[in-house]
Amino acid sequence: MTDAQAATVQAYDADAARYAAETRELPESVRRALDEIVGRLPSGARVLEIGSGGGRDAAYLEEHGLRVRRTDITPGFVALLREQGHQADVLDPLTDDLASPEGPYDAVWASASLLHVARTDLGTVLARLAEATRPGGLLRISLKEGDGEAWSTHGAISAPRLFTYWREEDLRRLADASGWVDVAVDHVMAGRTELQPWLEITAVRA
Repeated sequence: MTDAQAATVQAYDADAARYAAETRELPESVRRALDEIVGRLPSGARVLEIGSGGGRDAAYLEEHGLRVRRTDITPGFVALLREQGHQADVLDPLTDDLASPEGPYDAVWASASLLHVARTDLGTVLARLAEATRPGGLLRISLKEGDGEAWSTHGAISAPRLFTYWREEDLRRLADASGWVDVAVDHVMAGRTELQPWLEITAVRA
């Protein structure tokens, strides 16, 4: 983990409870994405969630018949999830073992979490997620659209966090080279306090 990524994790860790409380409501754009995943998977399918945060998305998926492995790189979020009675793991998708004793996952859900991964590392992360997913399994991630990187203190987190911005063509290239096919990219305007451009990526494990 780079110094910048460590600082970002520490920022979330310091304000984990406040962030979870302020992001409890499910935005309509996220609900649509969750419904799409639910509609494409059989009941009981297993989902690896990268960046569970306060647990909002996992709860929705489980309410609709899926099984979710909750993970987050931020210890504060994992502690909150465990306090809620859930099993949860501190996990860095770049370096930690993603495998499950039950075998490959049916899908990966990573909503607004991989946007903190360094540009040079995202391809590796996508390839590792593909390795942990069964052939024909699904990937759904969301990233901020734009160029370069930037530190931000917006929202419920007081300390600065480093965001990496992406363009559609670069994401398609990375996904194609990382074991994913049928890559679809949607451009979405979303945000809790102000609308910002996002890229929502859906792909199928080759």
